[in-house]
Amino acid sequence: MDLTEPQRKLLRSLAHPRKPIVTIGRNGLTDNVLAELDKALEHHELVKVKVNIGDREERNAMVNACCERSRATLIQRIGFVATLFRRNPDKPVITLTGH
Repeated sequence: MDLTEPQRKLLRSLAHPRKPIVTIGRNGLTDNVLAELDKALEHHELVKVKVNIGDREERNAMVNACCERSRATLIQRIGFVATLFRRNPDKPVITLTGH
């Protein structure tokens, strides 16, 4: 999804007080983790994901894989936490218009 910079800024500000909902551990992006991420994105649209992998390159690869497999957009990544967004076409939760 193509987002404008003001929309990204809005999403970052909305994500700031939120806690990570999904955690990816040493087993990586398993089917169960992906299903949990999918449910969270469908319900919340904006989700923080904690990636508990020490190596930065592996962490980046895992975040990219999360985005690809869940069809979500990366909003930001700080340390071990990535913020993902995916619009729910049936029941939008976050209003992006006018930004």
